[in-house]
Amino acid sequence: PLAFGAVQPWAWAGLLILSCVLLLLWAFGNIWRRELRIHGSPLYLPAALLFELCLAQLFSGATWDRYATHESMLLLAMVLIIFFLAGQSFGAAPVSAWRRLGLFITLYAFAMALFAILQFFSSHNLIYWIVKSPGWTFGPYVNHNDYAGLMEMLIPIAAAYVLSRPRTDPRRILLLFGLSVPVASVLLPGSRGGCISLLLEALALGWIVWRRRSGCGRGQLGALLVVGLAAPTLLFFWMAPNRVVERLGGMANLTRTTEVTLGQREPAALDTMRIFSSHPWLGTGLGTFETGFPQYRTFATDLGWAHAHNDYAEALAETGLAGGVLMAFALVLFFKRAFTNLSNRLQNESGWIQVGATLGCCGLLVHSLVDFNLHVPANAAWFAACVALATVPYPLAVA
Repeated sequence: PLAFGAVQPWAWAGLLILSCVLLLLWAFGNIWRRELRIHGSPLYLPAALLFELCLAQLFSGATWDRYATHESMLLLAMVLIIFFLAGQSFGAAPVSAWRRLGLFITLYAFAMALFAILQFFSSHNLIYWIVKSPGWTFGPYVNHNDYAGLMEMLIPIAAAYVLSRPRTDPRRILLLFGLSVPVASVLLPGSRGGCISLLLEALALGWIVWRRRSGCGRGQLGALLVVGLAAPTLLFFWMAPNRVVERLGGMANLTRTTEVTLGQREPAALDTMRIFSSHPWLGTGLGTFETGFPQYRTFATDLGWAHAHNDYAEALAETGLAGGVLMAFALVLFFKRAFTNLSNRLQNESGWIQVGATLGCCGLLVHSLVDFNLHVPANAAWFAACVALATVPYPLAVA
């Protein structure tokens, strides 16, 4: 995320190299122990089949743009490696490791949000106060919607970590107020998709915890949720009293904003589905949306469309029905695995972190209906890690 969301070639290439180095270190660690221990996951099958489908597109000539497909496959490989390594790292990790992870993500989200807020009020749309950007920047991201996508994954994990702390922990209230800073940072730039996704995550987490508590525990939970929602709202109003009406009005305005509007995203998604209808089986090739979209576009615009602002429609256009079936299969496996035995999971801190990671994935999946966060390498990498954390598999020892 700090490298502009890793959207620049040097940034995502560095992330790819780093992920390969980590994979080699994991392999050398197994050789050193003279034992290969792989924590399996049912999601490995659709992931491997999707990668093979993209290989078939590339070598069969079914892709519209070989270079774009090759580049997108490198990005996909990076994401799959991170998904695999996250699963191996936490597949048999002790509770103390999960506790450290929860604390780290909470502090990381707070530090990122604090930096983004300070930059927002003092940089005049410059990243790190020196880098010019053509977009509506926020934090290290060129686009504030991409920043919101990151926070949609971090905030639920941080919130779950705070809720997992014992009631006698004096740091619990401090961590709760610290969590209000990341939430306020999502409200401040006015990302509609981010705010809606965050609200749905909060409602889902509240429902899960409400079902688990009973009697006076529910009253304490209600008070905690009220404080948790009121604190970031009050912080938002305190930080930008003169901009509140402007921000709220901008969120409600669906046709006139400084970015791609909802009125443009709907026909763009429909035109993207026209690409799918023309190439229904294998699609046009991974990463080829920008190449083929102009000839299918039915509306006038002076904006460049690198993505469809709908990850699902774009995925169907690029990978066809074959890719769509694999992705639907993966989603079914994810939801089945992530929401099984919630009551038992919430008996310890690792289960709380898993629930937070699950809700973070769900929030980004909702946001992907109107945006392209899964095409931002840093966010895709975090999403892969969250999927792995949410679906920690049972260990499979191989001699």
